[in-house]
Amino acid sequence: PHPTARPSARFTRHTPTKPAKMALSALVSMVAPAARLAPSRVAPQRVAQALRAPAFRPRVAFHAARAVSAKYASEKKGDYPSMDFRIFFSEDGKPVSPWHNVPLHNADGTVNFICEIPKETKAKMEVATDEELTPIKQDTKKGKLRDYPYNINWNYGMLPQTWEDPGHEHPEMKVMGDNDPVDVVEIGSAALEMGSVTPVKPVGVYAMIDDGELDWKVIAISAADPKAKDVNDVEDVEKHFPGELEKIRVWFRDYKTPDGKPQNKFGLDDKCMNKEYTMGVIEETSKFYQDLVSGKTENKKGLSLE
Repeated sequence: PHPTARPSARFTRHTPTKPAKMALSALVSMVAPAARLAPSRVAPQRVAQALRAPAFRPRVAFHAARAVSAKYASEKKGDYPSMDFRIFFSEDGKPVSPWHNVPLHNADGTVNFICEIPKETKAKMEVATDEELTPIKQDTKKGKLRDYPYNINWNYGMLPQTWEDPGHEHPEMKVMGDNDPVDVVEIGSAALEMGSVTPVKPVGVYAMIDDGELDWKVIAISAADPKAKDVNDVEDVEKHFPGELEKIRVWFRDYKTPDGKPQNKFGLDDKCMNKEYTMGVIEETSKFYQDLVSGKTENKKGLSLE
């Protein structure tokens, strides 16, 4: 199924306020020049930009987040839960892909997060990277819809325009990418809507190894969260969310064990790496994505690149 060009009554859309429109205009004007940089120069400049970002301004961040969220509408098609259920995305009434058309970076150093699974739910939803327009759907196995064995305690989803290359071996961990966009665990207080687009601050990353494949888990917080101004790196997570990083690691380590499967493993000595390392992961996987869509890397897995 495909979304219609005209938003239906089931689209989720919020009209941006005047401050939100101004914030969005500022974001676009600042991002455009960076987008024209040669790919080889983008990654180091982006990492440097994130690390020297100006002091976080909660009011500006709130309006910027509202502006980004208001750009995209989501339409649910099919009964939920069912094999036919999909969430399609649009921008200004035109169908878009959450993987390919939502930008990764914002000018303020945040990145955009596509929420696939709202916190305290357990349906295993994911962006369908092998379907046209890459809508969100529920994962299946052996003809059955998949659920986690228990609720996930955080908002969970992915970073647009990233890809973990299954043909690239990590030099230290000696494992290949899992052929998916980079996953995000968003630790803020609010439950985000499935299919929402939210600017977040990346602050850490775990190197999970799932069935022998590298499956990065970026730890982030919504830029609009009340604690966002105080959470800028991995050590701040422990200060303002005591014990949360270990809870995340244990949850992802153990979620397959109720089905009789072994625990997932973690590389890099089980550590949640700092923001600088995290931004390096994001930029590397963004480069992998650019190589994929440009044809430099062969699309061997039948991914939808439209």
